Amino acid sequence: MSTKPTYEQDGPEAKEIANYLPYFPFKGIPRFYDIGGFLANPEIFQKIVDIFSTRYGDIGIDAVAGLDARGFILGPPIALALKKPFIMMRKEGKMPNTIKSSEYDTEYGKRSGLTVQKDRIKEGDRVLIIDDLVATGGTLSSAIQLVKACGGTVVECACVVELKMFIDPPAESGLPSRTKLFNDCKIGDVPVWGLVSEDVLINEAELPSGYVDDGEEH
Repeated sequence: MSTKPTYEQDGPEAKEIANYLPYFPFKGIPRFYDIGGFLANPEIFQKIVDIFSTRYGDIGIDAVAGLDARGFILGPPIALALKKPFIMMRKEGKMPNTIKSSEYDTEYGKRSGLTVQKDRIKEGDRVLIIDDLVATGGTLSSAIQLVKACGGTVVECACVVELKMFIDPPAESGLPSRTKLFNDCKIGDVPVWGLVSEDVLINEAELPSGYVDDGEEH
């Protein structure tokens, strides 16, 4: 009798994947984690899809929702592996027949709400939300509100990278708190799971001489 493998945050597989997530300064943030590193390696990308599809294969979900934009890269192959529909949650003005969440804050600044098409999530649907990284939780909070507004339930929010420093930092740190944000948004105890945390993300990118942080926000 075979047993499905279990995967822990920062476990052996996560430490291997962390080697393909280099960080560098971008948009005024000293450690921007670039998923392009593992996207360029099909074997590692497939390993990530396998880990997520194994984790969520038996918990009973009706759909996978991916967040604009990098969730559109990760979500579809995971949804296909699970044989579930994929739902896009997009920035405002990109799709017809949508409902919109309220504005939210991210580590980069304020954002208008995400949108989802009105007929994609039905009353009682169990939805898995996928994104590449969770930090302050602003984008996730917007997505969770959309699922709830449609009458669905968020089974879990799954990300390749979870920055644990934002879960519930001390007040004196000055860092935004994801726990406080979720409470303020009346989201409740929606679970968030990330495969890799900042504890093992120690791969600093080798940047060319004269590299300039050319992100649009600083």
